[in-house]
Amino acid sequence: MQSSNPVLNRSSAFAPGQGQAYPGAAPYGQPGPYGYGQPGQYGGPGGPPQQYQGAPADSRPMTLDDVIVKTSITLGVVVVAAALAWWFTPDNLVGPVFLAGALVAFALAMVLSFSRRINPALVMLFAAAEGVFLGIGSKFIAAWVGDPGIVVQAVLATMVTAGMTLATYKYFAIKVTPRFTKMVIIATMGFAGVILINFIASLFGFNSGIGGFGPMGLLFAAIGAGLAVFNLILDFDMIEQGVRHGAPQSEAWRAAFGLTVTLVWLYWNLLRILAILRGSD
Repeated sequence: MQSSNPVLNRSSAFAPGQGQAYPGAAPYGQPGPYGYGQPGQYGGPGGPPQQYQGAPADSRPMTLDDVIVKTSITLGVVVVAAALAWWFTPDNLVGPVFLAGALVAFALAMVLSFSRRINPALVMLFAAAEGVFLGIGSKFIAAWVGDPGIVVQAVLATMVTAGMTLATYKYFAIKVTPRFTKMVIIATMGFAGVILINFIASLFGFNSGIGGFGPMGLLFAAIGAGLAVFNLILDFDMIEQGVRHGAPQSEAWRAAFGLTVTLVWLYWNLLRILAILRGSD
């Protein structure tokens, strides 16, 4: 089973069903060079977690704490870069800086998505470029609505939505089946294809309203937010599998990058939804 998030999909550590999680890893429930591939405490039943002490950083199994810490760092860079872009970008450079942030973030996302080994420095550069894009884009939408507070509302809505999605996944024991995964992948690819075609068409003067602030824009923003939620479920499942099957610690950066991509996507669509519902002053 693979995630629709290409970042997590690239590493076999997050798709243990496709084969061995990583060189030297043991199948689930069986002893390996670092203990048992068993949920909970590393080392399996009766195996003390301290047996991992002294293991190289790249060989120590990834934990949820690793993912949480690195995701927090990555999102922190996004927020700081967004704030700096919001306050210090000159008005005459807003357009070029916005476009540059979007293009650099896209290029780095492609590089990281297709890299076998994740590079933390590139993840930080991606987060900074994404922050510039979000900062200027959020400022534009706030000005259109006439209320900067809409950005705070979108951030809170993103946090609540992500938290509720995680709680639903954990406490209702959602089973991510191959059929569910396939449906989300197809829907996400289709949505991305429509957005790409619309962007190319807009360069030739065609305006479908998909990227605007009308009824069609509201519809596509709602679809985008819904798909982001479904992708979060797949990403939570893939990260859980990576931890369970002993993915190396370095893969926490890949998980952090993947979650950042999905959360940024969710935030942007929720911000658009709030803006469209509010309208311009």
